[in-house]
Amino acid sequence: MRLLFVVLLSASLFGCGGEEFQDLRDFVKNAGSDMRGKIPPAPEVKPYEPFSYDNATNLPDPFKPRKPDLRSGGKAGQNQPDLDRPKEALEDFPLEALKMVGYLQQKSVGFALVRAPDNKIYRVRAGNYMGLNFGKILDVSESEVKVKEMVQDSSGDWTERMSTLQLVE
Repeated sequence: MRLLFVVLLSASLFGCGGEEFQDLRDFVKNAGSDMRGKIPPAPEVKPYEPFSYDNATNLPDPFKPRKPDLRSGGKAGQNQPDLDRPKEALEDFPLEALKMVGYLQQKSVGFALVRAPDNKIYRVRAGNYMGLNFGKILDVSESEVKVKEMVQDSSGDWTERMSTLQLVE
């Protein structure tokens, strides 16, 4: 009896165990058969044409600085700063690296306390210079320092640029 029961049970299990998920396998196998990718043709490669500077006498030399030599009578441009003026201590640092950390007033003259990257504190007022671009301090208030910088463009002309140094809390 037991043997018969085991044989019937195993036969029923074999009958149910056919190809499970066969329809899914067929779908995955045939899903991409009718699709073909379209790749555009490669663009035409143009041959390299070298440029010779031997024949380009009217073009500027890309390896020479564009700023004119002001000592040899080159074009100075308008608004040229005084290049012979002695430099002040804060003109060794970029304006972005300087921080206003305080404000003082002595005899109705406002002074700003400015920390430089060398961790020294400098006392400046209107008329002093700071930054790498000939920045002249125009006004000092309790919250900011207004600076007029002189920058030179590629043609040698000098233009004014206004900047402010805000008080750092």
